[in-house]
Amino acid sequence: MPAETVRRGLLIILSSPSGAGKSTLARRMMAWDPTLSFSVSATTRTPRPGEIEGKDYYFRSRAEFEAMVESGDMLEHAEVFGNLYGSPKEPVEAAMRAGRDTLFDIDWQGGQQIRNSALGRDVVSVFVLPPSIEELERRLRSRAQDSDEVIAKRMAKSEAEISHWAEYDYVLVNDDIDQAEADLKTILTAERMRRDRQPWLSDFVRGLNREFEERGVE
Repeated sequence: MPAETVRRGLLIILSSPSGAGKSTLARRMMAWDPTLSFSVSATTRTPRPGEIEGKDYYFRSRAEFEAMVESGDMLEHAEVFGNLYGSPKEPVEAAMRAGRDTLFDIDWQGGQQIRNSALGRDVVSVFVLPPSIEELERRLRSRAQDSDEVIAKRMAKSEAEISHWAEYDYVLVNDDIDQAEADLKTILTAERMRRDRQPWLSDFVRGLNREFEERGVE
């Protein structure tokens, strides 16, 4: 195998209704493969206790956020429950050039924007479904992060989120987080091995053909 085998990085989009497990899966994928870059979102919402600027989110004012959108510095953006969220473009493009994959924990709106962008050919999209709506609500309540009002809003939004499942390349039903993690690893491993994601193969095969010629094989 040639020394130079750098491929163009993938954009791995994970989406799900809130509580279905995409954030847990994203954390597990980052632990499994430290070469993965995580796309840290920018947001206009107030930081929660313990959240760190640049690690959990880039916290920006609405004016700053809107200026980034206007200048084309966001890959995608959306308004959720009165706050703006989006994915800064520059870190993602830098990772792609270096051959590193970037993981996105975003909703269907953001995923759709990225799939429809100039980077769409590099996207692998995965939608995570809960095993039931009852279990989805149980998970939201067990996190003890949100008020009853916010949980009700998240549950109402879940139906609209789930309606977009068929737009994704892969769909996982998260009734067992360990199995869902294993399936996601399989998806990423296979996508990385696709012929069109390994540009070095053309030169490698030409080298094999030259070896045939040098050996006098017709």
